[in-house]
Amino acid sequence: MVEGAKASRFTGKAGQLHEGFVSRDGAVARVALAGAGDAAAKDRSAALERAGAAITAKYLASGESAVTIDLSLAGLSAAEAAAVLLGAQLRAWRHDIYRTKLPADQQASLATIRVLGAPDGTEAAWAVEAALADGVELTRELVTEPANIIYPESFVERVIKRLDGTGMKVRVLDDAEMKALGMGALLGVAQGSVRPARILVMEWNGGKAGDKPFAFVGKGVTFDTGGISIKPAAGMEDMKWDMGGAGAVAGAMLALAKRNAKANVVGVCGLVENMPDGNAQRPGDVVTTMSGQTVEVINTDAEGRLVLCDCVTWVQKEYEPTAIVDLATLTGAILISLGHEQAGLFANDDALAGKLIAAGDMSGDKLWRMPLGAAYDKLIDSPIADMKNVGPREGGSITAAQFIQRYVDKGRPWAHLDIAGMAWSSKPGQTWDKGATGYGVRLLDRYVRDNLEG
Repeated sequence: MVEGAKASRFTGKAGQLHEGFVSRDGAVARVALAGAGDAAAKDRSAALERAGAAITAKYLASGESAVTIDLSLAGLSAAEAAAVLLGAQLRAWRHDIYRTKLPADQQASLATIRVLGAPDGTEAAWAVEAALADGVELTRELVTEPANIIYPESFVERVIKRLDGTGMKVRVLDDAEMKALGMGALLGVAQGSVRPARILVMEWNGGKAGDKPFAFVGKGVTFDTGGISIKPAAGMEDMKWDMGGAGAVAGAMLALAKRNAKANVVGVCGLVENMPDGNAQRPGDVVTTMSGQTVEVINTDAEGRLVLCDCVTWVQKEYEPTAIVDLATLTGAILISLGHEQAGLFANDDALAGKLIAAGDMSGDKLWRMPLGAAYDKLIDSPIADMKNVGPREGGSITAAQFIQRYVDKGRPWAHLDIAGMAWSSKPGQTWDKGATGYGVRLLDRYVRDNLEG
């Protein structure tokens, strides 16, 4: 096996895999070596995840129903062993329920992973990471489902079902309640659809009783045609994942609940469908937000910020959170800036920004900080309302963030994460197949672990 590995240029780098065959008791068995990289590397956990993921990727549709991972010679800690298993679990996720004629050699066969030689404490460490994996998988599921299956009402139903029994407190705001609250921006986006809007609120009180919560807010446009400012037909099917921010918030809240996080966190998902019918919002309309500020809607395809602004106002009035992080597949402009390697981070607080970047580095959900400032802010001033919902083409992701910032109370730490380039991948990654990545869940969970839990 060792000579064969050398001959195939196996060097043990992270994610590299060498397979061989041995005769054992008259039968031929597969044996593989999975590389985990340099044991002293700073990104050791990520490398171990890649090792576990490589095993799953190799054997998921191999015809094997079970794989045994032998850790007895690896010298790993319990947390490192759990990292291997996390990578294996995440890479195994697939969504095949609508594929009725999948060839046998493409069907997933791997059902069980056994572990030998796990260090003491691995079971407890894995319980925490398994909760995280459940959260990532929920997000992938929500993002992958088509818009005729996941729309505002069914998103709420799906998430509530998954949260059942976790101890999560859940509230749902319907159209009538949002109208009474004055959420003209969010409801303006939804008025062209037969699907009613919803706000899903998930409240996790695992910290000190009476302490104000940290808030996560997610954009949940379950399908985005662009409204009257309709998008080109080519590629519009991708807009089923324009609820990736809300999906990430829901997945993160599930992970926190399932691992019983010692923190107070509230997750808010603003859920709408943006459609172009006879009742749809028009370019040039003026809407009044819950905050009382008015918006001239120049482009109905800049709808995510209209959803977020009312959600941000509401969560501040209702919970007075210690800080807010919003996540949204908000702008195509962020892809031009950062591609599919990092999400854009905008923040009014340097300490919050630094902690989020650190959490991104640790979790693998990486962030790059982008600028904010008065020169950008004036670009969304309107001649007939308090603001308009788009600025010029240049700096589009920045002016979108500036729009949201106008709804953040003075002195409240806030960060906006534009994840448009990260929620979906056209090719397989190290711990995901092509499609929904689950981006954001690990980032938020890591932030809570490192900053909100004792």
